[in-house]
Formats: sequence, structure tokens, C-alpha cells
Amino acid sequence: MTTEERLEKLERELTAARRPNRWLLAAVGVAAGGVAVAVLTLALTWNKTTPAPQAQAPGAVPKTIRANEFIVEDAEGKPRAWLRADKDGSVLTLFDENGKGRAVLAASKDMAWLEMPDENGKTRALLRVTKDGPWLGLLGDNGLAWLLADKDGPTLKLLDEHAKPHAGLVVTKDGPMLSLWDENGKPRVGLMAAKDGPVLFLFDEHGTIRAELGKSKTTMPDGKTIGFPESTLLLFGQDGKLIWQAPQD
Repeated sequence: MTTEERLEKLERELTAARRPNRWLLAAVGVAAGGVAVAVLTLALTWNKTTPAPQAQAPGAVPKTIRANEFIVEDAEGKPRAWLRADKDGSVLTLFDENGKGRAVLAASKDMAWLEMPDENGKTRALLRVTKDGPWLGLLGDNGLAWLLADKDGPTLKLLDEHAKPHAGLVVTKDGPMLSLWDENGKPRVGLMAAKDGPVLFLFDEHGTIRAELGKSKTTMPDGKTIGFPESTLLLFGQDGKLIWQAPQD
């Protein structure tokens, strides 16, 4: 799998992962949905009017409590934690003093999920674990960072505020690879530390390779494949064909 294919795969997985499941969306909705908050307020009010439980004799305290839903409130009666489970999975939501969801931990059949929004409700960190491996996403005001670890090796990808990639690092069994993209999402620089030696690639604004430095193999205009030493520099034309090399044959 090439660097481009691995990074495109990561992009698709992250885009799909940001679509929350129904039960996850419902958990976050408790902090913002008016109807849900009203129902929760009624439940909390009922809890306040319920007589306090009487002390029980030693040994009479139940060892296990079973329920489908738990709500934890602070001293002022505000919900601060909500734990529930249904046929789709289980979810724990933690709220701040303003009723904003600040952390969501969920588990379903296919994945475990942790999401942490800021005080304005904007997601800042995402952590997901599936059968294919874990990935971590960090979202700032001016860019994104994705870290994926799967069977092909760890991958780090950096994107701008428009979700366009600008840097990618992949570690494979053949060696690490670094890729840099321009503002249009075109690859411009590639660096690979292969087993036979490091290789540097330079691309033009169309993504066509224009220069290669290092030990590699290339196909000559006559169709012959030649292996070059570490000190070789190859220059290519706009059509991708070799136009100059050093050392000369």
C-alpha cells in the first residue's frame, strides 16, 4: 500500500467515524436539547421530593445494583453525569457546571469511543478503537492532527483548517515515509528511508515527479531499469521522463 493510499484510507475512516451513532448523539443531546432537559429536570425534582432512605443493618446493603440508567447531580441539583445502556451499547456523558457535555465515553459492538468537546461544544479530541486498530484525532482552531495505528503500521497526518493534508508520516516494514503537500493538496515533497538507503522526491504543482535524490531504481527512456547509488541525482521533465542524471552513465 502506497503512502497516498494509506493517507486516503485514513481520511475516509476519520470522516466516517465523525458520524455519531444514534445512542451517542442522544447522550450529548441531553445537555442541549430542550425537551430532554425538561424530562431530566422532572426526574431530578422527583428525586428531591423522595424521602431519604433509612439506614440499614450491617450486611443488608445490596452488593450489586442493576439499572438501565443512572443520573448523578451536584449539590445544586444540576446533572453532572449520565450513564445509560440500551441495545446499541453503553454511554457515559460528563457535564460541566453549565450543563455542557465535556466528555462522552461509549462502547458498542464495533468500537469504543471517547470524545471531548470544549466549553463551546466544539470537539477537540477523539479516540476510537476498532478491530482495525486505534486512532486519535486532535482538532484545533487552525488545523487537525490524526494518528492511526493499524496492521500496516502507524500513520500521522496533519491537516489545515479546511481539512486539506499538508504533512504525513507513515512507518511500514520497508521503512518510514514522510510526505508534504501544498495549499492545493498536491504532494510536493517525499522522503523515504528504505532498507537500501534514503530517497528524496520533489514534485511540481501537478503532482508530477521532477527530481529524485538517493539510491533507487528508475526506468530509462529505452525501457531499461537501472539501479543508482546513494549519491545519484535524477531530474525529470513535465512528462515525467528522465532528462538529466548525475553521475552520467
